[in-house]
Amino acid sequence: MIKTYFFPFVILLMFSCSKKQEPAKETIDKKALADSAQLSLKKKIYQIQIDSVFSTYGFNGSVGIFNDSTELYRRNNGYSDIKNQIKIDSLTVFAVASISKQFTSVLILQLMEKRKLQIEDKASKYLKEFQNKEYDNITIQQLLNHTSGLNNFGEKLLFKSGTGFNYSNDGYNALGKITEAVTGKSFDVNMLELFKQAGMKNSSTGTSFIRKNFAKTYVGNAESQTVVDGMPKRLDNQEIGIPAGGVLSTINDLHIWNNALYSGRILKPETLKKLISKTTERQHPILGKMGYGLGIMITENKPVSYFHSGYVKGAPSLNIYYPQTRTSVIILSNIADEKKGKSASFRPHKEIKKIADILENIP
Repeated sequence: MIKTYFFPFVILLMFSCSKKQEPAKETIDKKALADSAQLSLKKKIYQIQIDSVFSTYGFNGSVGIFNDSTELYRRNNGYSDIKNQIKIDSLTVFAVASISKQFTSVLILQLMEKRKLQIEDKASKYLKEFQNKEYDNITIQQLLNHTSGLNNFGEKLLFKSGTGFNYSNDGYNALGKITEAVTGKSFDVNMLELFKQAGMKNSSTGTSFIRKNFAKTYVGNAESQTVVDGMPKRLDNQEIGIPAGGVLSTINDLHIWNNALYSGRILKPETLKKLISKTTERQHPILGKMGYGLGIMITENKPVSYFHSGYVKGAPSLNIYYPQTRTSVIILSNIADEKKGKSASFRPHKEIKKIADILENIP
């Protein structure tokens, strides 16, 4: 659905970046000028293309694209509370679903840095629930990268630990319990401390949220929708779990998080490398085949990106970081037409990712 005039824009951008210039008579930072021109043109392309996505899909949510601290695109559209006609704005707090997993992973890796645990440790060292023949050999790393064989806790493993991939919320909820066992603090407290360290002022968990501005979640479409009851506290239910999918955040806070995480302000360089290094592969039901690190999905072909999608009832989300240009693309929403399937709910996200991928591939 990318507009046909998108590609002449791209050709123009490539030409403008590669065209040789006459030697300047005065001392001019040519690279800075070229970068500025490129960002200016990217802004125009994003504006045209993503505005079209909003109008095509009637997208109810927020999109933010940032190159480091420079805003390339920002738009809020629709309502955080449809009944009371409260509009989404820059302070609107969304359920970010499985984007939460990277925060839980970072908490574990910080404990590793403090030598409170090793990711090679068996989970049974910290949790009694794992002290049985079926689960005894599961390691923390296997929980982090979904290779433990665990599906739902209490069930038989789907495969021998370390020999396959199965995406498991229960695995991440076990990681949350490990942080509690090691720190002696509740998971909420551990997470809130991490948000503070990163400089995130409008983020919390579903069980610690006390502010206003929460985007109610809906199943349906712009014409007919039903509110999802019990949000955000229902994120703590058995199906989801706070460590697996219970973080609440904003576009601006996720941008702050990306910059802090990938610049090395949250983890040491060697630890960050563990987080984003491919340790297994995942066949994503919507985005296809990709690498998986420790709570982070990885696209290894150009453009390289680190990202994670998220979905809880009524709330599809996507957070992407392109390390080569230090660009964040963040897409949050609070309505999903489940009758059409999750794939339909993620169509705007996929279109925006496609646009960003093309622009990120420009030299």
